[in-house]
Amino acid sequence: MSRIGKLPITLPQGVTVTINEKSNDVTVKGPRGEMTQKVDPCISLEIEGNVLHLNRQTEQKRHKAMHGLYRSLLANMVKGVSEGFTIVQELVGTGYRAQANGQLLNLTLGYSHDIIFELPKEITVETITERGKNPIIKLTSYDKQLLGQVASKIRSYRKPEPYKGKGIRFEGEVVRRKAGKSAEKK
Repeated sequence: MSRIGKLPITLPQGVTVTINEKSNDVTVKGPRGEMTQKVDPCISLEIEGNVLHLNRQTEQKRHKAMHGLYRSLLANMVKGVSEGFTIVQELVGTGYRAQANGQLLNLTLGYSHDIIFELPKEITVETITERGKNPIIKLTSYDKQLLGQVASKIRSYRKPEPYKGKGIRFEGEVVRRKAGKSAEKK
């Protein structure tokens, strides 16, 4: 049996799950928002009290893969609408700045022009600039997948380079540094 798929999903207080048997859609509502996910017909869902169980029909390889996949997706939805997800990125480099203005993120990354990035309405952004520290971008949302895509897009504007370590990196990310050119010895 799938190790991930067989784990039950505990529903926290204030989170409701509705299963549409006809179209195999699962809707999760919570204090932070509402999300819907279409589930493959080979996976059956059952709710017992405040616990959600996923079961598969057969032991086929594809069904095993779907079992774990949908369990992870639904668990992320439940966690997202109850607690939410946060990604923190830091801008490393002289003159790199970030300013949040509603759903617009203004990035100064050493190019000839500023980059203005429009965020989806599901994501909230906060920028922190302290003297002597790198500027920080804090992204928060209930949709883990969308949050990861947006964070990856922001990072793609200036990936960390290996020689000086400048660029946009995730908090706690370690950038492997390379030695630069060394003078030739005679």
